[in-house]
Amino acid sequence: MTIVWKFTTGARRHAAPWLLVLSLYLANRRGLASAPELRQPPGRIAIVGAGIGGAATAAFLRKEFGPQVQIDVFEGGKVGGRLDTAHFGGKEFETGGSIIHPLNLHMKQFIDDLGLAQRRAVPSRLGIFNGKELVFQESDWFIINFIKIIWRYGLNFIRMQMWVEAILDKFMRIYQYQQYGYSFSSVEKLFHSMARDEFLSMFNETLDQAMQKVGFSQQFMNEIVTPIMRVNYGQSIKMNAFVGAISLAGADSGLWAVEGGNKLVCSGLLYHSKATFIPANVTAIAFKTRPVRTGGTVSLYEVSYTGEAGASHNLYDLVFIAAPLHQGKSNINFLNFNPPIPTWFPGRYHLTVSTLVHGLLNVSYFGVSEPASAFTVSEVVSMEHEELVVNSVRSLDPVTVSPEYKRPPASEPNVWKVFSPAPLTQDQLQKIFLSWDSISETRWLAYPYYSPPQRIPPILLHDRLYYLNSIEWAASAMEMSAIAARNLALLAHHHWYGLTDKIDQEELNSRIRDSSFEQQLEIAMRKSVASALSVPRNLPSQNDDKKLDASVTGEMAVFHSNGKRGRCLEQVYLYLMTVLPTSVEAKRAFSTAGILCTNYSLAWTTARWTSYAFYALITATN
Repeated sequence: MTIVWKFTTGARRHAAPWLLVLSLYLANRRGLASAPELRQPPGRIAIVGAGIGGAATAAFLRKEFGPQVQIDVFEGGKVGGRLDTAHFGGKEFETGGSIIHPLNLHMKQFIDDLGLAQRRAVPSRLGIFNGKELVFQESDWFIINFIKIIWRYGLNFIRMQMWVEAILDKFMRIYQYQQYGYSFSSVEKLFHSMARDEFLSMFNETLDQAMQKVGFSQQFMNEIVTPIMRVNYGQSIKMNAFVGAISLAGADSGLWAVEGGNKLVCSGLLYHSKATFIPANVTAIAFKTRPVRTGGTVSLYEVSYTGEAGASHNLYDLVFIAAPLHQGKSNINFLNFNPPIPTWFPGRYHLTVSTLVHGLLNVSYFGVSEPASAFTVSEVVSMEHEELVVNSVRSLDPVTVSPEYKRPPASEPNVWKVFSPAPLTQDQLQKIFLSWDSISETRWLAYPYYSPPQRIPPILLHDRLYYLNSIEWAASAMEMSAIAARNLALLAHHHWYGLTDKIDQEELNSRIRDSSFEQQLEIAMRKSVASALSVPRNLPSQNDDKKLDASVTGEMAVFHSNGKRGRCLEQVYLYLMTVLPTSVEAKRAFSTAGILCTNYSLAWTTARWTSYAFYALITATN
């Protein structure tokens, strides 16, 4: 009892000033956060493109700049861009981007915010076609599939999953960076922040080189990796290693889509952002200066466009281009910029033809001798072969899947989606299908042609002119566009308000890990401060403020140090967050923290002995 009494009185002696220091420290941090409010937000913002990138940009800009900003979104085609559907027999089917990975956190957040639902998954089976026969055919039984894979490919498949997961683990850091408000002025800096030079080096080597370097077999590369590249990007294992790894993640389990069609995310985000949709093609963007009443000039961007009502133009403070600036994709002229901005950047987009066929599949095309009624494969992906004219053939489910829906067997007419590098001729279709009653063909310049070393266009085209689709040259996916949209909204916000400490910061992974712990600590401290300061106290003098600031600096230095006191202090903080802020244990922890932050060479007073005993107790307990 004596030790407890002495410790409690010590806690009062050390905790009160320590709590006051913390409260002022937190108050100072809150005061700094209000600095951006000193400047007015932009008046008008233009976004060129209403695909997933443009729609997400509108939503994130609204979040960053508030409700008073006018946001105009220009689109000469359909809302959704490369997310599109087609109608067959009264049902709607995806023709564009169709799958979303379970770790695509922005896309998951979008459907939650918009009240959309994930589409019910329909069981499917995969077959791998070498041009003559199916070299692999999936079973309904997991154990049989596992044995088949191990027998044919050894541990390569498991090693591939581990390799991809290690890459995704580093890639997932971007969500934490964005949660803390950090942004990057180039694609290279964004990827460097996640994995230093690892991802950048993957841009400059082929997937074939990267996987052979870590010991994957050539058979596995030919029969598993190549078909995945062909169905996801229409390309080979000669594409850059990073986009190849992202493509392999697309072969993971748990993939999903939006009930009603993925394009609903785009229209939903535009509505949710309260942006003004302008159905027009942007023809030019010009840099302009205008005089202001108070003297001097202001820089603006004039966006010229042509719609059903004819040609027109508007002035904007910020402009975001969410459409590819490459030959065959856009034709925007940039005027009065120094240095000049090209109409097209180097590189080309890869042609993929999506053909929907409502008909009867010819299963013998895949070297199968069994009757169609026994053919249970719902998706066939092909290896690389000079005589193969298709990348994949897949039984397609509608965008709205009812609880009663069952996929028709191959012996009955069904909707099939065929990916090919070129339009299919009548002769080619007659080999794949016994008969059909309707066909819909869509020619997509869907993603860049990837060939390392990869040249990536800039994000920042001018002071307040941003290019979202630059990120596609690292990897093309719905989530990549959403990540780029979030980054550009943050970057534009920080540029506008002069928050340079939130742009292109290094070593964010370790810094955020520490600050994340500090934020958890601050939550616990706030509660304790509220409890300890329940009675009015006199405000400190200016001299007291200086002493308190010095104490804060010293305490944070101890916490961030690599020495014994820093490690001990961290243990105390961790314990503190597990107890009630008003408890005796919390007071003891405060006292121990105060002792640890004082000069380590002090004499061993009673308070120090009791603090040491308490520290020994909690570390033994933990």
